Amino acid sequence: MCEDCGRYAPYIVAVLSSGDVCESCAESYTACDDCNLRTADSYTVDGDRAVCEDCRDDYTRCRGCRILVRGRDDYCDDCAQPDPSRVHDSHYTPEPIFHGQGPLFLGMELEVRTTVHGYEDSVVTANNHLDGLGYLKYDGSISCGFEMVTHPMSFDYAMSEFPWALLTRLRLLGCHTDDEVGIHVHVSRAGFDSPAHIYRWLKLVYRNEDDVTALARRQYSQWAGFDPEIRAMAKDLAHGGHGWGRYHAINARPEHTFELRVFASSLDRREVKAALGFAHASVEYTRTLRAHDVVRCQGWDWATFTDWVAQRPEYAALTAELAALTPTETGAARSNLEDFACAS
Repeated sequence: MCEDCGRYAPYIVAVLSSGDVCESCAESYTACDDCNLRTADSYTVDGDRAVCEDCRDDYTRCRGCRILVRGRDDYCDDCAQPDPSRVHDSHYTPEPIFHGQGPLFLGMELEVRTTVHGYEDSVVTANNHLDGLGYLKYDGSISCGFEMVTHPMSFDYAMSEFPWALLTRLRLLGCHTDDEVGIHVHVSRAGFDSPAHIYRWLKLVYRNEDDVTALARRQYSQWAGFDPEIRAMAKDLAHGGHGWGRYHAINARPEHTFELRVFASSLDRREVKAALGFAHASVEYTRTLRAHDVVRCQGWDWATFTDWVAQRPEYAALTAELAALTPTETGAARSNLEDFACAS
């Protein structure tokens, strides 16, 4: 029996640092580029490769960026000879560099489409503007383009230090977005107070599907579904469960983060700031939310949450985005006491 999906299978695959899974579930685990075994804990090494924990012992840290390099090398290829035209493999995951004050950090993945002729200029421009705050990766869902990935940032740091002018520059180079590319915001698990806090946050997002998707500018996406079975698993996810797959509104599979996947991508500064603002505000709002607030003060209602946001100037971009939505767009996934009683 597969330890991930619970189904019986004629063949199983042993996953390092995990268990025995079927061949289908094994595809969701990384294959070590050195020994070719599947592993739940992989480590990115120089050359856009990934290795398992056992093979990781053959590597040391680059003195520049801290990525793993083979043998006794002091520097990776990038640090030894920086390449502003570099787009990393989709599995590239360098050692995170934290910016700002925690414990709540946000990491953004912003998917961008480019023109064929403007691709190289766009890559060089993005790398130069990011200047170590982030990096570029290939994405199989983008035929011509890349995703910009930032290192973990506090919300205040992101608002003040992210190179926002880059978005305008990319538009001038012909870059664009559509409903098939997205903004994914990773929220650090360490930024939550407890499993109960995680549970409240998950419920806030899933109970207000219509309003969240309106704000996210993407009513339905195969990459960020609001699966009712995942919603029903909120309590298990809050206590360390990982659900199945990653194409959900909130992907709970990463070890150190939750990935909020709902937002359509954008090169509009306010829309991107609103995505980061919602990720941060939803966590902070649910931090002190209690049963009394939910039962008697409509604490899980979208209107109650947005009133709370409007009172805090740090979320100005999010407030402006909410104000720009039409009444039909903010259609109303309102909470009710029976649902609260069942969920509790």
